[in-house]
Amino acid sequence: MDFLLGLRWYQIAAALAAVIALAWYARKLRRDEGKLTDVDKARSMAEERLAGFIGRAGLVSGDGAAAIVAGNGTIAVLLHRGVRVEARRLLAPLALSTSVEGVRIDTGESVLGSVTLFGVLEADVRRIEGIAQAGNVVDIRQFRPH
Repeated sequence: MDFLLGLRWYQIAAALAAVIALAWYARKLRRDEGKLTDVDKARSMAEERLAGFIGRAGLVSGDGAAAIVAGNGTIAVLLHRGVRVEARRLLAPLALSTSVEGVRIDTGESVLGSVTLFGVLEADVRRIEGIAQAGNVVDIRQFRPH
């Protein structure tokens, strides 16, 4: 039985399945592109998304979905959502709660909510807070022409 353009039903089904598979694969590639894989990538993303932010040290969640970066007096919290990375600037001390998985940071925002850093200890987050508080100095990179 021919439906459309002389194609049989299984040919149409195979073509549709191939299109869906390609769309899924393209979305997966795009989603993994924004994943927070290391501290340098998290620092550069924080500097791009937050005006005047200069990153120093950071921590990345074990699953690559979240990160924190110490900056010039503030702390950047990054959260990977779908294909985007959300960034917010917070002041120390951070509202933390620990669990078996890692550390949860309450951002105080309804949009971002709480961010969990898997495989990270509270002492590491407190160290990042200390670096951020000590880093409230003028950095010469702010005044260089681009």
